[in-house]
Amino acid sequence: MPKSFFHSLMNPKSVAIVGASNNPMKMGTMHALSILKDGYQGKFYPVHPTEQTVLGHTAYKSPLDLPEAPDLAMFVLPAQYLLPVFEAFGKIGTKYAIVITAGFKEAGEDGIALEEQLKALAKQYNIRFIGPNCMGIVNRDILLNTSVSPIVGKPGTLGLISQSGTYVAQTVDYLKKRGIRLGKAVSLGNEADVNMVDVLEYMGEDDNTTAISLYIETIRDVPRFLRVARNITPHKPIIAQYIGGSEAGGRAGLSHTGAMAGKDFLYDGLFKQAGIIRVFSIEDLYGIGWALATQPRIRGNRIAIITNSGGPGSAIADTCDANGCDVPLFSEALKNKIKPLIPVHAPCGNPVDLTFALDMEVMTRKIPDLVMESGEVDGIVMHGAMSTGFMASVFPHLKELMPGVTLEEMIKGATKDLTDSVQIPFKHNIPMTVSAFFDRTDQYTKEYEDNNVPVFDSPEKAARAISTMVKYKAVQDRKPHGPGPEFMANDTANRILAQAAANNQHTLDEYAAKQLLGSYGVPVPEEILCRSAQEAVKAAQKIGFPVVVKACDPTMLHKTEQGLVHLNISDDQGVVSAYEAVQETAGRPAAVLVAKMLNGQREFLAGIMYDEQFGHCAAFGVGGIFTEAFNDVTYRITPLNDAEAEEMVHDIDSHKLLGPYRSMPPVNLKALGRILSTLSRIPVIHPQVKEIDINPIICMGDAPVAADALIILQQV
Repeated sequence: MPKSFFHSLMNPKSVAIVGASNNPMKMGTMHALSILKDGYQGKFYPVHPTEQTVLGHTAYKSPLDLPEAPDLAMFVLPAQYLLPVFEAFGKIGTKYAIVITAGFKEAGEDGIALEEQLKALAKQYNIRFIGPNCMGIVNRDILLNTSVSPIVGKPGTLGLISQSGTYVAQTVDYLKKRGIRLGKAVSLGNEADVNMVDVLEYMGEDDNTTAISLYIETIRDVPRFLRVARNITPHKPIIAQYIGGSEAGGRAGLSHTGAMAGKDFLYDGLFKQAGIIRVFSIEDLYGIGWALATQPRIRGNRIAIITNSGGPGSAIADTCDANGCDVPLFSEALKNKIKPLIPVHAPCGNPVDLTFALDMEVMTRKIPDLVMESGEVDGIVMHGAMSTGFMASVFPHLKELMPGVTLEEMIKGATKDLTDSVQIPFKHNIPMTVSAFFDRTDQYTKEYEDNNVPVFDSPEKAARAISTMVKYKAVQDRKPHGPGPEFMANDTANRILAQAAANNQHTLDEYAAKQLLGSYGVPVPEEILCRSAQEAVKAAQKIGFPVVVKACDPTMLHKTEQGLVHLNISDDQGVVSAYEAVQETAGRPAAVLVAKMLNGQREFLAGIMYDEQFGHCAAFGVGGIFTEAFNDVTYRITPLNDAEAEEMVHDIDSHKLLGPYRSMPPVNLKALGRILSTLSRIPVIHPQVKEIDINPIICMGDAPVAADALIILQQV
C-alpha cells in the first residue's frame, strides 16, 4: 500500500524560509534559529529582499535565485506579500510548504478570499502545504524543528497533531519538566490544504510513533477521519481532546482557526466508534499520551498498588476501581514473599503499603519484581519513590545534627544506581506508572522519566493513566470492523416513499413508517389502519384485546403529549370511546391505528439523525416517557455493521437493563443490534429519508419490537 505523501513533507533534505532576518525579535528569525540550532543537518536557504546574509547563511533575494528547488518552503511574512513569493517557489518546483503567516480564513471575508487564492496557487503548482496560521512541524528523527521554541534532548515516540499552534510551540518547558518527549508534532492552522486526517494517516504509518495525541477543534472530513482512525487504533493508541462542543468553546475555535465546532455528543460517539480514547484536559493529552507511548501493552485489568503511604494508595485504588480496573487481593504465596521485606504492621495484600519506610530498593525493585513475576497482575501503580528530593527538603532540619555536611554532600550520598528499578516494567513487559510529589530535582523522578517510565504529580493521575491502558486493550480486543449486511431497496419501501413524494409529505405517518421499516426486517407489532369506529372495533377483535388506539396522520408527530394515544383498551366500547376521543382531540377527521398492546417494562429508542457536519448518525438509548428525563443516549456515524451496533447498545449508562433484570430475561442483543444496523443503512439506499425515530422499542420478554416510529423526509 502506498505511503502518505506526508512522509516527504516531514523529511525534507533542504528547507528555505521567507521572513527570517538578523533581528532576534522577529518571528521568522525565531523559526529559523530552531531549524539551525536544534540539529537539523539538511540544507538551509534564507530568502530576504535586502539582507546579504541571514544568521550566517547566504540570503537570496527571490526564490528564483536559489541554487535548487528546496524540498520544503516556510513563509513567515505579512499575508499581503505571500502570494507572489509562494508562486515563485511553485515555478522552481518546490512541492511542500508551511505557511506560518496568519490573516486568512480566521480573519474574516477578506482573509477567506485570500486563502482561496492561496489554495488555487497550490493546486496550480501541485504544492501540498500546512497552514496558513500555524506554528510549524517537529520531526525529532531528523532533528528538524520549525517552531519558535528550542527542542533538544533525546527524541520520544509520542506524536502530537494540534489545531492550536500553542500546544506545539509554547509547551516545550512544560513538557521538559515532566519528562515528556515528542517525536513528531504538527501544528495544522487553518487546514486550507493539509488536514488532520492527512497527518493522522502519516503518524499511523510511522514506525517511530507509538501513540498519537490529537487536539481537535473541528474535523472537516468525518467519514475519512473515521476510516483512517479505525485502521490505526487496533495497533496504535490514539487519544483526543475535543474543544468546541460548548457555545463559548465553539466561538473561540471559529475565531482561532476558522473552525466550525460540532456537537459534543457526536464527537464522543465518533471517538468511541473509531477506538479513540477521549481526554478532557491538555495535561492528560500529554501525560496519558506519553504513558501509552512508552509502556508495554497491558494484558488485562488487574492492577497492583505499591505505596509508602495509605492515603495515596487508597486514592489509586478508588480511581482504578471507578475506571474499569480490578485491584485483586494477592495470593497467600505472594504475600508470604513480600512480608519479610516490609515492616511487620504494613499491609501487603494489595495495596502494599510500606508506611513511609525509606528503603527505596525494596519498594522500587524487590517488591515490583515479586509482584510482576507472580503472574497475578497486569500493571502496577507506584507512589512515593523518592531520594535526593526528599533529602533536600529535610536538610534544613538535619543540618544541625550533621555539622560540616553540606546539602551537596548529602544529596551525593543519597544518589544511587537506579538502573534495575527504572527497567522493571520493560524487564517483565508489564506497564507501570508512578506518582510522586517530588519533581525532577529528585533522582527517582528524573531517572524514571529519562527512562520512559511516566511520572505523575498525583496518585489519581497515575491511576487514570494505567486505567487508560486498560481501555485501550478493550479497543484492541474489539471485533474487526467490516461491512454490514447489504440489502437492496424493496418494492414496499419504494411505493411508500413515492406516494409520500406525490402527496408532498415531509413525514410518513406511523403506519407507513412501520410498514417501510418492517419491510427491511425491523420487528413491528400487528396493527390495522382504520377510518371509522366500526373498522376500529373489527380490527381490535381480529388482533385480540388488549389493544392500543392512536391517531395516525403525518402532521401529528407527538401523539402522546397531545392526548392522541389510548392504551390497554380491553373491549369494543373502549375502542369506540378511544376512536371518538381521538377525533375530538384532533379537531378534524383522523385515521387511527389499532395495534396489539405490547406489555414490556423495558423501553429503548433507536433512530437516525442528520447533522450538517457528521451526516447521518445512529442513536440508541433509554426510551419511552423517560427519554428526556434520563437523556441516556449514545451516537455513532452511519452506516453500522452488526458488531458496531451491538457495541453501541452496550454503551448506554443504563446497560444493566439489557441483561437479566427483575425476573426479566436478557434482551436479545443481536436482534436489537440488527435494528440499529438496519436503520443505519436505510438512508443509504433511500436518500430521501432524512431522519428515523423509533420510540419506544418495547422488549417483550427478550424480543425488541418497534412500538412507534416516525420517518422524516428530505425537503427538496
